[in-house]
Amino acid sequence: MEPGERIALQMRQVLLFFVFLGGSLVLSETWSYSVAEETDIGSFIANVIKDMGSGVEDLAARGARVIFDDYQPYLRLDLQTGNLLLNEQLDREALCDTSDPCILHFQVLFENPLQFFQAELLVRDINDHTPTFLEKDISLKISEGTTPGTSFQMDSAQDSDVGMNGVQNYTISPSPYFHLKLKEGDKGRKYPELVLDRSLDREREPKISLILTALDGGSPPRSGTALIQVVIMDVNDNAPEFERTLYEVQVPENSPVDSLVTTVSATDSDMGTNGEITYSFAHVSREVWKTFEIHPISGDIYLKALLDFEVTQSYTINVQAIDGGSLSGKSTIIVKVMDVNDNPPEIAITSLTSPIPENSLSEVVVAVFSLRDQDSGDNGRMICSIQENLPFLLKPTFKNFYTLVTEGPLDRESRAEYNITITVTDLGTPRLKTQHNITLQVSDVNDNAPAFSQASYTMYVPENNSPALHIGTVRATDSDSGANAQLTYSLLPPHDPHLALASLVSINADNGQLFALRALDYEALQAFEFRVGAADRGSPALSSQALVRVLVLDANDNAPFVLYPLQNASAPCTELLPRAAEPGYLLTKVVAVDRDSGQNAWLSFQLLKATEPGLFGVWPHNGEVRTARLLSERDAPRHRLLLLVKDNGEPPQSASVTLHVLLVDGFSQPYLPPPEVARQPAQPDALTLYLVIALASVSSLFLFSLLLFVALRLCRRTRPASLPGGSVPEGRFPGHLLDVSGAGTLSHSYQYEVCLAGDSGTDEFKFLKPIYPNILDQNSVDPPSNDSAAI
Repeated sequence: MEPGERIALQMRQVLLFFVFLGGSLVLSETWSYSVAEETDIGSFIANVIKDMGSGVEDLAARGARVIFDDYQPYLRLDLQTGNLLLNEQLDREALCDTSDPCILHFQVLFENPLQFFQAELLVRDINDHTPTFLEKDISLKISEGTTPGTSFQMDSAQDSDVGMNGVQNYTISPSPYFHLKLKEGDKGRKYPELVLDRSLDREREPKISLILTALDGGSPPRSGTALIQVVIMDVNDNAPEFERTLYEVQVPENSPVDSLVTTVSATDSDMGTNGEITYSFAHVSREVWKTFEIHPISGDIYLKALLDFEVTQSYTINVQAIDGGSLSGKSTIIVKVMDVNDNPPEIAITSLTSPIPENSLSEVVVAVFSLRDQDSGDNGRMICSIQENLPFLLKPTFKNFYTLVTEGPLDRESRAEYNITITVTDLGTPRLKTQHNITLQVSDVNDNAPAFSQASYTMYVPENNSPALHIGTVRATDSDSGANAQLTYSLLPPHDPHLALASLVSINADNGQLFALRALDYEALQAFEFRVGAADRGSPALSSQALVRVLVLDANDNAPFVLYPLQNASAPCTELLPRAAEPGYLLTKVVAVDRDSGQNAWLSFQLLKATEPGLFGVWPHNGEVRTARLLSERDAPRHRLLLLVKDNGEPPQSASVTLHVLLVDGFSQPYLPPPEVARQPAQPDALTLYLVIALASVSSLFLFSLLLFVALRLCRRTRPASLPGGSVPEGRFPGHLLDVSGAGTLSHSYQYEVCLAGDSGTDEFKFLKPIYPNILDQNSVDPPSNDSAAI
């Protein structure tokens, strides 16, 4: 709230308070004053002292002031002189609008003692406003057939002033057709009327311009003007006329919808609604209504549907133009449809053979189809073709029928499917082309035998395998498809009639996996081979073969076997050792074999236990047992040696052998010195030594011959009886013998028959006889070794 408004509100509250307390203090006399609007500020209005009859000093002492009903400070009171002065310029139109007279009521208040004087201020109007029309441009439409004397009421001018300062008169510019007449309305207001003096002629003068002037009664007078545009309205006395009574147009048949066909135009000499023309079709067929449409204002004719020369070649359209007075004119339009190459060739497949066998002969019909083009002339002539590099040919038959035939036999394995595109092109401008794709499947014929990935397969199986062990897979493929490519694997009968193949391996008929049916023994069967077959399920079935070679890998599953001395004899084998034996004397040689092969059969010898440690030693590589020192009288006559024979497998296997040694005196036996002793030079008494050796040799030869004779007789007599006891083995030992000496004491191809004679004690003899094996090794036969003599 503004400060002035707050003060006025407070004053009003105080005034009402005093009015309620002492209403009798208000004097009934009303002072009247007047002032012209827009009088300068500070102008003298009246003197309150003269109207009250009080002294000047009373105004200040009594707190005199002026209060208007709307609490606006229009006047101010000079407390020294008592003059009422104009506090602001007054605008009568703003204060009272059109009310006349314009009176402002106010009171003169004295606070001490409280006393009110009523007064009023008359604001006199001055001519400070010009008459104005609400519309500066007034349009008046009058028909040319209007009767003279007809009056047309005009809008009055507006003037904010009142009384004589308001609008008092109207005038119009001179015109032979109109004059102005004033009319008085409510509250004495005047308004003009335009009166027609003579008939109008639109064709001679279609528009008349007049100036209407409004005058007030002020001094000097003020005026305002408005322009009156009198538009002469036409009378409909002319019918529309087309520029041409017949229109001929040519439209291509491929014109799009909403494309412009032509434009018709008509004119009408009338004006206004009488000259406004509307175009429409008149008495046209259903086809025209469906195909064309006309714009009612512009006369443009558009396509409403697509044209087709093959259906309709021309259209006749009747058009009429109607004005606002219902007068009409007519014209005719001939629309000729121009043929264009807008119809592509059509392909209709009559029959299709798919799939076709790959062994089909030449010129087998694959498809039959027909061609059609709805255009005529060159637009309807067609050329048909397919892709190059295809084993097919196109052959024309009856009219527009064609056949697609094979050029030669097909090969499904080279190509199982053909995508054939039939292309048909007409000879129109532009050329139109149609393509049709045919997918031709080539059915399979069983013309490919299965093929193994390898001609031969080598598979390795460790011996002692678990039954049903998967040892490998043979794979074959078939270029055919379907049942012709479904393979069945089988084992073929072996060439070796002694090979029980059905008990060794089996094959999965579906995937070619090979399984070992039982545990294989390297010592019994080191390798075998057989053939597998793969047959497809075609008709007739085709098959192929592959060679499978199975190699059994050796495992260290056999402990060394001691050939000599035999440990299962009825009587233990006793070795005789003369007490005069020198160090390095060859007591005996332990002979052992291992049925395994490779490093699993590499044997080593070790002396585990002896009655007299240090007296004997064994060579680790050949099993020779020799004396390590000279014998003495203190040495026991009998000795027992425990030897260990161990192979080189993983884990290693071993066997033990026990030797019994008997020390004898005077036993004549060749002394075999160790290599170191043989290399020593002869002593000076060599002649004596030679004589002793010769004597001993003759004695030994005689004794050896005698013993040999006795042993042969005993062997012939006791051999049948000794076999059941198991003391003398006969026949082949299992497996191959192994050479355990560095010099080759035993050959792989030798086996031994051991005969023992004698009952007890010192009458024991040992004899080794080589027996040649009657079945040779699969790879080679080693010649007999020179070290195969009796030990």
